[in-house]
Amino acid sequence: MTLIYGHRGAKGEAPENTLVGFQRCLEHGVRRCELDLHLSRDGELMVIHDPTLKRTTGRRGKVSEQDAAELANIDARQGGPGWVQPCPIPRLAELFEKCDFEHWQLEVKSASRVRATRTVLAIQELVERHGLRERITVTSSSREVLRALRRLAPDLSRGLVAEYAWLDPLKAARNHGCELLALNWTLCTPERLKRARQMGLRVSVWTVNEPALMRRLADFGVDSLITDFPGLAIATLGKG
Repeated sequence: MTLIYGHRGAKGEAPENTLVGFQRCLEHGVRRCELDLHLSRDGELMVIHDPTLKRTTGRRGKVSEQDAAELANIDARQGGPGWVQPCPIPRLAELFEKCDFEHWQLEVKSASRVRATRTVLAIQELVERHGLRERITVTSSSREVLRALRRLAPDLSRGLVAEYAWLDPLKAARNHGCELLALNWTLCTPERLKRARQMGLRVSVWTVNEPALMRRLADFGVDSLITDFPGLAIATLGKG
């Protein structure tokens, strides 16, 4: 059974990485999600993909240069599906309180060693406070982030995000003690899946939006797929 994850909530159906997007995902019966994290200036985990505000809010500036209270008042519905109501940038804590997902993939973008350390410690503290350790996998393509996870939060499940094949993603995942390999779907072959299984890795593929591709990857035997259209995925594959 291939499990379905909503990408940034339900990116194709509602503004990405917003509360309404994650609620839309849950409305489809999809109880697993993927989201992106950046630290605010005052150290809170904010759910937004880019390091800058421009694409989703139209504002100038970096996420890291604003306090959480400021960010939580900025409307982030730009550039996605049309939405009538403002959709503020959420704190991760707010999503933990309001969205009952069975599993969360929390992606941390590239970071300096200091920033990776601060981010990992913030995730660990919030996850423990909400009692969600068994429902979380922290993913990253950043070696600094994966090293910080292994060093500072060894009990949290880790995943490597692999977009390109210039390094063997399976070896990199193993070297960082990962349980999950989040693969760009174009890198997913039956041979790579077989090797991942032999190494004890679960494989999640992204971003999968066409029904024929969903079926093909499910037939390959991927553990999960991440989609902008969780409703379409449910209609195509059934409830995963």
